[in-house]
Amino acid sequence: MKLESQLEKISSFGHLELLANQIVEGFISGMHKSPFHGFSSEFAEHKVYNPGESTRHIDWKLFAKTDRLYTKRYEEETNLRCHIILDNSSSMHYPALKDGQPFYENKIGFSVLASAVLMDLLKRQRDAVGLSVYSDSYEFYAPEKGSGRHHRMLLNKLEDVLQKPGEAKNTDTITYLHQIAQKMHRRSMIILFTDMFQTEDNEALFNALRHLKHNKHKVVLFHVTDKKTEFSFDFDNAPRKFVDLETGEQVNLFAENIKEEYEKRVADYFRKIEETCMQYRIKYVPVSVDEKFEKILITYLVEKQKFG
Repeated sequence: MKLESQLEKISSFGHLELLANQIVEGFISGMHKSPFHGFSSEFAEHKVYNPGESTRHIDWKLFAKTDRLYTKRYEEETNLRCHIILDNSSSMHYPALKDGQPFYENKIGFSVLASAVLMDLLKRQRDAVGLSVYSDSYEFYAPEKGSGRHHRMLLNKLEDVLQKPGEAKNTDTITYLHQIAQKMHRRSMIILFTDMFQTEDNEALFNALRHLKHNKHKVVLFHVTDKKTEFSFDFDNAPRKFVDLETGEQVNLFAENIKEEYEKRVADYFRKIEETCMQYRIKYVPVSVDEKFEKILITYLVEKQKFG
């Protein structure tokens, strides 16, 4: 079943945990027909067999069903530790939602739901998850744990982020990425949701991203945008007032007059981010709020496999 139909069916409930659960259920059932079908209902108990490993624990029944080699996981094996970082600055609360519009159609809503979806998958795999939320302050921190109680507490925090109005909050990504990096002592996968809009020096920002990689952490950067307006600058040519959500600065202009120059500068900036991430071996994944959540889940599964 397509994720869109799952979303339509239950988005009216507005319940984050239920919505995340349904997205993951739809994704897992869909994996039977994809290259990831081997992860399906058994993926919580198995890992991909790597050539050179002992064949002692290969699950031959699963091989007969999938034509792929997997070995059984045992309780004593180290589970993944994952820390999710959420940028909650004012620019993430764009675009403004209309009455009745689903919460996940702006950047913060998309990021919150994507975080909840990943948490659901981590819970199924008995992996430990932690959460940091920052803007112009370090709003929330919880270390990686795997209990149901901890999972519920993190979901409550994510719901709280959704319910709070988008107050004018600047982005201090550099300060708080350094602080988060200092808290990460055991090797973990670190997943960051941000729109990468900040006024500080780019070099300082990239140094903060590199700091996250210390202790051999795996870093995945989901660069969240509203592609239609923030990348393509797709507005009609009526005179418009553009307001900086973080500083309140305003400018009146015709979009058509600056569209070409704007798109060139944004494309250059995004390319610089991608190239720098490649240089530092950070997984860079651009996502738009109108995209499907499969991209988030498949990235996670692939990167987890590499991480092991």
